Amino acid sequence: MSVAPAAEAAAVRRPPRRFGGYAFDLDGTLYLGEQPLPGAAEAVAEIRVGGGRVVFVTNKPLEGAADYAAKLTRLGIPASAGEVVTALDSLLLYLEERHPRARLLAVAEPLVEETLAAAGWSVVRDPAAAELVVVSFDRTFDYAKLEAAYRAVRLHGAAIVATNPDPYCPTPDGGLPDCAAMLAAIEACAGARAEAVLGKPSATMGRALLERLGTAPADAALVGDRLATDVAMGQRVGMAGVLVLSGATGAAGLAGAGIRPDYVVEGVHQLLPD
Repeated sequence: MSVAPAAEAAAVRRPPRRFGGYAFDLDGTLYLGEQPLPGAAEAVAEIRVGGGRVVFVTNKPLEGAADYAAKLTRLGIPASAGEVVTALDSLLLYLEERHPRARLLAVAEPLVEETLAAAGWSVVRDPAAAELVVVSFDRTFDYAKLEAAYRAVRLHGAAIVATNPDPYCPTPDGGLPDCAAMLAAIEACAGARAEAVLGKPSATMGRALLERLGTAPADAALVGDRLATDVAMGQRVGMAGVLVLSGATGAAGLAGAGIRPDYVVEGVHQLLPD
């Protein structure tokens, strides 16, 4: 059931000030599919003109930062790869801190393996050689990958880490099974749980974006369309959580929700004070 415009207007609580830094979710916040949302380009431009810092944040590990930057630029929001933080950034930060020399078996698409290898980790194919199984959104997931992960974990004692907690990835035609689906299959047969699930809303992802943003958490806002990932992560690391009603969450979704955003706007066009 759609929410009446009056209900959405009643939910709005606009930020009364500008922040020194803004982290923006992408789909549902700045664009929908291949269409920029009204006022998104203008809001980001105004933040930059006023001296504010901007980063863009996504859980989707299927494309590299340069690809997301190119899409944003094509849609009228100029961006560089250095301004994009993906779930792979949180994965790399976690591995640096917890498993700096681990041998990794990846249940993932080639980009993940390439990123790990380029960052200096040893990516192995033999389950007996793996110390850690890295699970990601994987459209090439099959029985052979499931069996390899099973053997690495159940028979050889490898730990499990997942790039993001999303059960499905929204698409115009109804969505695709995401990382949580692959992770559930591996956990079920291996009899073990992941020691960490990264990406939004993990604190590790929050730290990764704050490092890139270069702004104190108290002077930063995370802007997104999901309570459980965007708003929750921002608040977890001390940022303001701003919910936009232009994507996955409408005003009706706020009723009874356990997560309360600091601010609510109909879209990014309402983000800055008049």
